[in-house]
Amino acid sequence: MKLRLSILLIATLFLGCKSSQNKTAYDGKSGATKIVNTLHYPQEKHLKNIKQLTFGGDNAEAYWSFDNKKLVFQANTKAWGLECDQIFTINVNDDLSKGQIPQMISTGEGRTTCSYFLPGDSTIIYSSTHLADKACPPVPKKEDYGNKYIWPVYEGFDIFVADTKGNQLKQLTFEPGYDAEPTVSPKGDKIVFTSTRTGDLELFTMNFDGSDVKQVTFELGYDGGAFFSPDGTKLIFRSSRPKTDEEIKEYKDLLAVGLVQPTNMELYTCNVDGSELTKITNLGNANWAPFFHPSGKKVIFSSNHKTKSSFNLFMINVDGTGLEQITWDTVFDAFPMFSPDGKKFVFSSNRNNYGTSDTNLFIADWVD
Repeated sequence: MKLRLSILLIATLFLGCKSSQNKTAYDGKSGATKIVNTLHYPQEKHLKNIKQLTFGGDNAEAYWSFDNKKLVFQANTKAWGLECDQIFTINVNDDLSKGQIPQMISTGEGRTTCSYFLPGDSTIIYSSTHLADKACPPVPKKEDYGNKYIWPVYEGFDIFVADTKGNQLKQLTFEPGYDAEPTVSPKGDKIVFTSTRTGDLELFTMNFDGSDVKQVTFELGYDGGAFFSPDGTKLIFRSSRPKTDEEIKEYKDLLAVGLVQPTNMELYTCNVDGSELTKITNLGNANWAPFFHPSGKKVIFSSNHKTKSSFNLFMINVDGTGLEQITWDTVFDAFPMFSPDGKKFVFSSNRNNYGTSDTNLFIADWVD
């Protein structure tokens, strides 16, 4: 589930990929300073040969195939005839710069989120509301909730399997309420997902056919965006854990109407069965979209703890030490993922969007 970018007022503008010299221009309308002529900030020492993969719209949550050759992602691009997020797949060498529309995996109905390749790379899991309603579900208005930033938790979300041509193969979840955010173990044995089937947003695991569902987390709060460690033994996830009576009431009241407020989240790890639950960040603001480094000893994630108005990528040891900033954008970087072989890196960013709110996918070589 994405942080919606309309709340961010700073825009970034890039006009070329080869120049490393930054130029600034003042935008009198928004008051933002635009950075031009760079896709790569000098401080981004872990990233090399950055390439832009998508060009316009809202593109995010790109995840690798097991063979390192493809990506599956969600997009909401008006030029592709979309009204809300749908799932697409591309080869990492595809060129979409001339407006080509990639292969759609989802049905084109409802709203989708959180797709992931299954072992063998011939099938993909994803979350969708299309069975509940073919139309895009309504987006809640911030002004109805004191102008607070909120996420909808649509109860119509279920988890489905499709092939890489968009043929719908199987429905995996049938419980009432929200079932979404599935990801797959590198071991090729389990799916982890978030569900409201207990009345709270908790993590669960299941087999690829939807069987053997087991609850992983049990504490009040939004547990979501989980990913497996490279060896498939641990999970990393984001969580909001309300503590005071006021926080608990607000969380429960919002969840009762299908909403969460993701402005205060920290990162936790645990074993796949939920044991050894450990909080690894205590940074404040929103820390989310975590993914394990190929070593399994570090985690990369998105955070606005340094500057509330902008998200960048950071890396931290699994014991909570050694925090390091990875990207240095002025607006939004999130959804980092290493390729299975550890050589490549994909993320979503507002860089090079000509001062718009467009979010695009970028790929880079990873340098340790």
